[in-house]
Amino acid sequence: MAQKILVVDDERLIVDSVKYGLQKEDYAIAVAYDGEQAIAVAQQEQPDLILLDVQLPKKDGWAVCRAIRESSRVPIIMLTARGEEADKVLGLELGADDYLVKPFSMRELLARVRAALRRSTEYAESAPKNMTIGEVELDPKSHRAICRGKALELTRKEYDLLEALMTQSGNVIKRNDLIDKVWETDWVGDTRTLDVHIRWLREKIEKDPSKPRYIQTVRGVGYRFASPDEFKK
Repeated sequence: MAQKILVVDDERLIVDSVKYGLQKEDYAIAVAYDGEQAIAVAQQEQPDLILLDVQLPKKDGWAVCRAIRESSRVPIIMLTARGEEADKVLGLELGADDYLVKPFSMRELLARVRAALRRSTEYAESAPKNMTIGEVELDPKSHRAICRGKALELTRKEYDLLEALMTQSGNVIKRNDLIDKVWETDWVGDTRTLDVHIRWLREKIEKDPSKPRYIQTVRGVGYRFASPDEFKK
């Protein structure tokens, strides 16, 4: 069965051009022309990848990306005329997988699409199973986390950090190892970014963030997520 790609752009000329190029490569195509339609079509069609323009009527691409990430890990490539680094960072933080600045060639777009689909397939094959530790549940396939029965609103980095910690529950993970895992090995920013994200996670998970039970600090080393045994009565 052909892989399905959702193309979202308010410029019909671009949609038609991209659709034509992708169909020549045997992809099935769904389309949307505004943000609200994009969310509805994504839920209905369950595409394998989404090409998402930032400048959209009704809801912009960032809002669409955020909404989709609440329930899906489908690869999202942002398409935009914006080239500023801050815009790219925002898109990636909201959960986009890649960022392509207009104008772009069909060859480059196809290369990005193939790479994103390949990574998605590799992730699905190697994704850890659902985990439950205390009152925290993690569902890697749907990219969702639940605490005390309530779905958590997490950014992409917050989710990746929580997944990295829970996967190694009971073990101390060094700060640099966490940064390499979540922000990748080419990270050159302020390492305090890790501490900020840890604080945000604690505020969403812990009953008392000042006395964390789940995400524990191991001074001088890194962080540790409590093991399941610590919550057994």
